[in-house]
Amino acid sequence: MVSAARIKLLVTNMTNVMLETFAQLGIAIAIGLIIGLERGWRGREVEEGMRVAGLRTFGLIGLLGGLWGLLGDELGIGLLGFAFGSLAALLIVGHALAVKQTNDFGITTIIAALITFALGALAVSGFLHVAAAGAIVTALILSLKSLLHGWLRLIEYDELSAILKLALIWIVILPLLPDQGYGPWQAINPYQIWWMVVLIAGISFAGYMAIKTVGSHKGLLITGFLGGLVSSTAATINLSKLAQKKARITVICAAILLAETIMFPRMLLEITVVNRALLVPALLPILLMTAVMLIGVIVIWQRKAASGEAELPVTNPFQIKMALQFGLLLALVMFLAQAFMAWLGDAGIYLVALISGIADVDAITLSLASMARSDLAPETAVRGIVIAAIANTLFKTALALVIAGRQMLWRLLPVALIACMAGGASLFWL
Repeated sequence: MVSAARIKLLVTNMTNVMLETFAQLGIAIAIGLIIGLERGWRGREVEEGMRVAGLRTFGLIGLLGGLWGLLGDELGIGLLGFAFGSLAALLIVGHALAVKQTNDFGITTIIAALITFALGALAVSGFLHVAAAGAIVTALILSLKSLLHGWLRLIEYDELSAILKLALIWIVILPLLPDQGYGPWQAINPYQIWWMVVLIAGISFAGYMAIKTVGSHKGLLITGFLGGLVSSTAATINLSKLAQKKARITVICAAILLAETIMFPRMLLEITVVNRALLVPALLPILLMTAVMLIGVIVIWQRKAASGEAELPVTNPFQIKMALQFGLLLALVMFLAQAFMAWLGDAGIYLVALISGIADVDAITLSLASMARSDLAPETAVRGIVIAAIANTLFKTALALVIAGRQMLWRLLPVALIACMAGGASLFWL
């Protein structure tokens, strides 16, 4: 005879299985309701009975996927495939009939329904988190219709080409490159160099698209901020050219300083991505310089007479040729840093940082952050990065003064000098 304890255990196990199954089906229904909420909201103005699918329909499709998922687990995956195909055929027939009445050829709702079915099946197959995340992402993509279509209308051919080229150098080329050092001191690592090229290209292009979305006429401060993401040097040059017209000098000075300031958080981002351990020692000097520059921006901005609007020239920063040029520059800086460190020790690092920082702060920042993961002391790397930042800040300030003239001297130079002195003084605490 079966003991009472064993019967109790069997009943408990069956109850647990049933509760788990009901919970999974509940999640499958919830997945359908999440996606159906967006579809129902979008079609809320449509006359009752004219909607192809709404909140209830999607909830039922999620449940249907869950039920067929359970049957598929017991009777074979082929059964689930049959159910999916049958649902697809039913939806296609319904869509074909609806097209004759509405002349709407869109198939978004059909795709969303099929995704809902698949996610419902996933929910009962042990992939609850994947299914839930998939439902949220699907609903989010559906809700972004107006934004995505507006963004698509905003994109020009050159920008679409740039997006595809960026994907090419990241997804296609990067995985093919060897991740090992070559040459003297093994200074040239093709994978690391190209990965840094992708990083900088991505940051610059994101800043450019932000300017395109917001509009470069929305105000000089916003333009200076976003322009600093693309290229603080280019933003400084273009803003300085505006100052040649002798109008809104105070506002333009604030925008130039803000463009130069954005360089510092950008450097911190690069350090974090390449060598997170270097972030802590780099925080003090870079944040000090950032704070001084921001205070300067605020003080100068408060003295403005009127902000006004001006169109700042901005061009697509990503081209394959420019990516290759930056890759060559990065390889050269990494090689020189290794060579000068071998010949002159830390002093060689500082010399390379000073010289290369004048032209480009990204290359030396990425190079030293990468070297600090192996044979370069973190303190030396941070000092080199700060020296490059100081050199670059002073160079861009001098560039602005040369282009715009002495009218900007007492607005830009004191702020830049104080920021550089603050960054230099902080090096003594390393």
